[in-house]
Amino acid sequence: MMINATFQNEFLTFVKDLFPGEFPIPLHAPRFSEKEKELVFDALDTTYVSTVGEYVSEFEQRIASHTGAEYAIATNTGTAALHTALLVCGVVANDEVVTQSLTFVATCNAIRYCGADPVFVDVSKNTLGLSPESLSDFLNDNAEVRDDGLCWNLKTNKIIRACVPMHNLGHPAEIIEIEKICNSYRVMIIEDAAESLGSTSRGLHTGLVGRMGILSFNGNKIITTGGGGALVTNDQDLAIRAKHVTTTAKISHPWLFLHDEVGFNYRLPNINAALGCAQIEKLSHYVECKRRTAAKYLEWMTDHDVEFVTEPSNTRSNYWLNAIILSSIEARDRFLATTNDNGVVTRPMWTPMHTLPMFRKCFRSNLDATENIESRLVCLPSSVRSE
Repeated sequence: MMINATFQNEFLTFVKDLFPGEFPIPLHAPRFSEKEKELVFDALDTTYVSTVGEYVSEFEQRIASHTGAEYAIATNTGTAALHTALLVCGVVANDEVVTQSLTFVATCNAIRYCGADPVFVDVSKNTLGLSPESLSDFLNDNAEVRDDGLCWNLKTNKIIRACVPMHNLGHPAEIIEIEKICNSYRVMIIEDAAESLGSTSRGLHTGLVGRMGILSFNGNKIITTGGGGALVTNDQDLAIRAKHVTTTAKISHPWLFLHDEVGFNYRLPNINAALGCAQIEKLSHYVECKRRTAAKYLEWMTDHDVEFVTEPSNTRSNYWLNAIILSSIEARDRFLATTNDNGVVTRPMWTPMHTLPMFRKCFRSNLDATENIESRLVCLPSSVRSE
């Protein structure tokens, strides 16, 4: 359909009816109740507001329980969680880490924190996540497993240590297919599930296929701790090491300050964890609400002959951000300008990483799907609605 003034006006009316009483209508705002205030004030009353406190452990237990992970380690950001996961899984300077260019910049920043380089493969149009076909083609053309048991890039002569698929907008990537390919090349998987808390693929929560997965609880996520993240894993040794290095590598002692390696001050503060404990109680409800909103968008967009991004087959998405794909970059930009000028916040997809100055020289495969999707996709208001 032509994205003309009539369509845009009808869309503005539809969204304002979808989120009554809100203006401007945000892309994704957090929702709070008295429970959040109660637990946060309780954390204040204990005086344990930093990284020591009962709410941190409770929040970790609830994350593990909800995702089905054996272990969860809470961190102060999702970026810190991903940096830690890469670090404890053995990514070091001059390694390469295969990922997608269509991701938020934090994915690639965390790789660079380890001194490694991202390598970009394309995404699948039906998932917005890393394409198994593109990954397979890249490894078949450029990689080999040598006698040391490691995967080497034949063009750069660097070790391809890991693969970081990202579950974009909450929609699970084709993680089982990605796992099969990575296993055949002895490349470990670390899942960037920052946006997909509450999403599952074949009944398994995102983040649990790889050696580790990470979540984000930033203010714009489905639940929030203000700022925060977590690692999830079924590997006890990795969990113990992750907790150690995120707690400044401090050795337990009644009074001495002993540290056995360079660590990071990455633990989630107790006051943030208190907020998270209240929020995670509502997670299942929030997912259901957001899925109902997605169904309303899908029905409206179908009636108007506009492509709406739906969950891939064999998955159950949290629909963190609803999105449509328009006919061209010109149509996208007109739609973005009109909606934002009229108090309805919409946003384009992440700027592809391979176009940013710090990642332009990174090794990459053909990225046609990435560039095509980014130029036409628009994210729509997706807050949990009052129903």
